[in-house]
Amino acid sequence: MNEFAEEKATQEPTVLSEATVKEIAENPETSQPETPESAFPLREAHDLVSDLMTPNPWIYWTDFLFSSLVGWIAFFTALLSPWFSPWQIGAYVIAVLALYRAAIFVHELAHLKKDTFGAFRVVWNCLCGIPFMIPSFTYDGVHNDHHRRNVYGTHQDGEYVPFATRKPIEMVGYVLLSFLIPPVLLMRFLLLVPLSYLMPFLRKIVWERASSLTIDPTYKRAANAIRNDHNWRRQELAAFLFAAAVVVLMLMDVIPIDVLVLWYLVATMVFILNSLRTLAAHAYRNPGEKPMSHAEQYLDSVNVPGHPLITPLWAPVGLRFHATHHLFMSMPYHNLGEAHRRLIHGLDDNALYLTTVRSGLWDALRRIWRESSRAAETSKKELHHQ
Repeated sequence: MNEFAEEKATQEPTVLSEATVKEIAENPETSQPETPESAFPLREAHDLVSDLMTPNPWIYWTDFLFSSLVGWIAFFTALLSPWFSPWQIGAYVIAVLALYRAAIFVHELAHLKKDTFGAFRVVWNCLCGIPFMIPSFTYDGVHNDHHRRNVYGTHQDGEYVPFATRKPIEMVGYVLLSFLIPPVLLMRFLLLVPLSYLMPFLRKIVWERASSLTIDPTYKRAANAIRNDHNWRRQELAAFLFAAAVVVLMLMDVIPIDVLVLWYLVATMVFILNSLRTLAAHAYRNPGEKPMSHAEQYLDSVNVPGHPLITPLWAPVGLRFHATHHLFMSMPYHNLGEAHRRLIHGLDDNALYLTTVRSGLWDALRRIWRESSRAAETSKKELHHQ
């Protein structure tokens, strides 16, 4: 055993240089994994980051409350400023980025240990989930299925569409749907909530087809797709009452319609940013016929370390390290950057780990667009030869 330890200690770790890391991030060809997934050093990776799994409540509360405060102050600053003035445009941009960051905490809520952060969940719903018609139950359970080994990348995964194997226009359509999502969400809670209780046959339809934040329009939510939010009916009622109150107050001229217009503009841009981030989060190469192993999930996902100040604007709350998140889904967002650094410099062979790295949003989108274009061209040639 001592001889084995000495032999291992004398081996030179194949940790790539910063220049090589940059080359991998910028060269599309080097990002295609050729090593069998069974060779991925999962055990070694886990040992390197096992002390990073505990969430820090102070970081969660400070980050979320600060983002929410800045976002809503900017929102009302934009509301009270002259239309299209520099003050309004600046406030609008700040509102979008800050409220986008606050909204993304729903992803953390889906992963936090069951029955923990209860107060945080309530406050998140009050300050963000309910006002934007995305209460946490719409993501709870649904997202957890996305990480299951027998679900990820299959037809049962509502957060996965094999864009890389389809026509590029489907990605364009996915982004453009962002313009419809806010009014659809508003109508879902304002109209379908009371209607589904007056007409019980609608209940199942609303739950299966209109209660999940997913990217696959064909997704049907299972009856048991709930992890933490067993109080989802109260969340649903709260969203209905909030929407109804705003509409009534506008009809009574208590609040101006400008509130709804600005809400739509902010929400739409938040969904556009998130749709672009989602397209950059995975390679989307799995056609959906078979499930993928843990390591295969990682290799199908994307890390975009990018610029420490700019990249978090479009991939906030740790989501720029999305591949690392798929390795360790229970790791809190504030430790993902440290985990990424440790894995790059601590793995004996980090080459396979680095295959998921992209240099930026444009790089990630360019690659999936190119793969999709090739797939469409191949499909077109096959049809032509038939």
